[in-house]
Amino acid sequence: QVQLVESGGGLMQAGDSLRLSCAASGSSISGLAMGWFRQAPGKEREFVAAISWSSIRKDVADSVKGRFTISRDNAKNTVYLQMNSLKPEDTAVYYCAVVSSSTYTPSAWGQGTQVTVSS
Repeated sequence: QVQLVESGGGLMQAGDSLRLSCAASGSSISGLAMGWFRQAPGKEREFVAAISWSSIRKDVADSVKGRFTISRDNAKNTVYLQMNSLKPEDTAVYYCAVVSSSTYTPSAWGQGTQVTVSS
């Protein structure tokens, strides 16, 4: 069973950039689609971005399009989320997940990493 550990969160200012990492262990994620989700205080968890196993297909939510980029390094069993031009509304706990390749339905979660953006 795969275990996912997110890292890279922190306290940022609006306009800053940040890269989150999701390191997998226990099994290889090279054949799996992966995704990032986030949950802000008082809100439901929402989809942020997903990437196919081959990196050919990438999708991001409209709210972060043009600012966030998802990538992966299968040799390192790691997925990344590059976040640029951060906004206060990006403040949330960010979670990495194994997702289905067709609908991006999550099936395994990491523990999350907090990102706080001040104005």
